[in-house]
Amino acid sequence: VEKKKWISHDDFMDINVIAESTPGPIAINGATYIGYRQAGLLGAVIATAGMVLPSFAVVYLISLFFDNILEIRIIANAFRGINIAVGVLILSAAMKMVKRMHKKAQSLIIMACALITSLCVHLFGWRFSSIYMIMIAGVAGYLIFIIGRMRNDEGGGKR
Repeated sequence: VEKKKWISHDDFMDINVIAESTPGPIAINGATYIGYRQAGLLGAVIATAGMVLPSFAVVYLISLFFDNILEIRIIANAFRGINIAVGVLILSAAMKMVKRMHKKAQSLIIMACALITSLCVHLFGWRFSSIYMIMIAGVAGYLIFIIGRMRNDEGGGKR
């Protein structure tokens, strides 16, 4: 989005919403959408294959030797480092999105509640599915939308 300018920032935000609400990894869903926007159905297929095939090949090769692979100390340490790196990459992407999002009180409150809840679930080891958290946030967002619309209708600000 920033370097290649294949899509606008608003399109990228829309892709994230759509990709998070559809089954499958966000990166694959996003690549499929961008591929479709750039080159139609063929672009979508090629972009999806480009995201799936390298990972599939690596995971397949690892699975052939997985019983013994984690016994090698350097590989076990590499996996720990990869976990940390993935967390940092996700946090970096989230920070960029937060900086560019339209700041509204409701959005910031929902974001803060989700962050605090996620941290509590992780730190205290509570068993709570992230799917339920997403569903609760969706319901909360919908209720806030409905309440806001009702207030606008009452105040004579019909759209």
